[in-house]
Amino acid sequence: MTLVLCCLAQFMVILDVSIVNVALPSIRADLDFSATGLQWVVNAYTLTFGGFLLLGGRAADLIGRREVFAGGLLLFGFASLLGGIAQSDVQLIGARAAQGLGGAVVAPATLSILTTTFTEGKERNRALGLWGAMGGVGGATGALLGGILTQTLSWRWILLINVPIGIAIAVSALAVVVRTGPRDPEARKSFDLAGALTVTAGLVVLTYGIVETDVHGWGSGRTIITIALGLALLATFAFMEGALATHPLVPLRIFKNRTVTAANLVVFCMGSAAFAMWYFLSLYLQQVLGDDPIDAGLSFVPMTLTIVATSQIASRLTGKLGAGAVLSGGMTLIALGMLGLSRVDADGSYLADVLGPSVITAAGIGFSFVPVTIAATAGVRGAEAGLASGLVNTFRQVGGSIGLALLATIATQRTTSALSGHGPEAALTEGFRSAFLVGAGFAAVGAVLAMTLLWRITTPPRRVAAETSTP
Repeated sequence: MTLVLCCLAQFMVILDVSIVNVALPSIRADLDFSATGLQWVVNAYTLTFGGFLLLGGRAADLIGRREVFAGGLLLFGFASLLGGIAQSDVQLIGARAAQGLGGAVVAPATLSILTTTFTEGKERNRALGLWGAMGGVGGATGALLGGILTQTLSWRWILLINVPIGIAIAVSALAVVVRTGPRDPEARKSFDLAGALTVTAGLVVLTYGIVETDVHGWGSGRTIITIALGLALLATFAFMEGALATHPLVPLRIFKNRTVTAANLVVFCMGSAAFAMWYFLSLYLQQVLGDDPIDAGLSFVPMTLTIVATSQIASRLTGKLGAGAVLSGGMTLIALGMLGLSRVDADGSYLADVLGPSVITAAGIGFSFVPVTIAATAGVRGAEAGLASGLVNTFRQVGGSIGLALLATIATQRTTSALSGHGPEAALTEGFRSAFLVGAGFAAVGAVLAMTLLWRITTPPRRVAAETSTP
């Protein structure tokens, strides 16, 4: 039951990253978003998700995994309610940011619960395989569920549906999950809230600077100052963690574990490619091919099934071949799939232009999600399980946010320049093709990193199982 609840929660949290994609045209028309402002419906969620994941993971370690898990679910449900009744673009973006905060608490708590409930080795790999499959399925299923709800009811129900589900999982968790808490009562006071706020502010400012290049250009003083401020905030965060914080949000010693560091670099690249793929493919299907929300959602079903199948295969292969080998193959498939999507045509079709490359990309996601999670948490002490899980989720979400901002800017600029010689659909397609091509580049970099830094990494030995299974 603990595994079931963790998987359901992970499914819901990841679902909300992608469920809005098919609804974006409806949201834009209803709340009067601009073309560049629309991506903040996604990025408001992923940025607060990524920025506060570390604090969420730390909270799970220090306060108690069960209590943090249930509290995060209730916050997620309340924020979903606010988003569902939003009457303006600002209200919706604010609600999505609050959702991200709730997700930032839930996601690392689920992984922390699993890594301390199941012993390291075959048992944990199987549990993480199911957990990873739910994350991947959540990303793919979001498009289908979002399409059905948007067309049959309203886009608002993509958020309102979370309210009863979140409450039900929270209540069940309090009854089922074993209670754990800090050994030292003073540990409850060791939150690094200043660090969490600084890193989140840095990510928001950096992303905003990238997004605004569509208006002001990369060389403008405003762009340079904004991006420099974002980088300065991130550098300040690193300094605070290394020199000032009594109880740092991210003890820098964890990066001495080369496997953890390499895995997080790879998952950053994976997020940069995969998140943008959901976003642009949803827009291409509706704005270029003319699909309605349900048809667009149905187009993602083969991807969902592929992710489910490959995630399970990946958990078994990782035990035999090692996380590095499986991850290298997965990232290569993502690169090849997105390279195929970069050839979509304004007069194309789903079968000819989308089905094959999208399934290849989905297979790559399924083969990557599980081994990168296993690598990122391998050999980490039980006391820092929440930190390790927070890091891998953070790097994926931050990669997704920055990647989406960068690729959306590239796509918009390419579309604008193409309008002079093409029709609207052809110009949009040119932008989408550019975004898919750059996304393929991110995935290729991840594949190279996995091959060079993680290829020799195998499943962790059982000798550390007792240590990592201790709350």
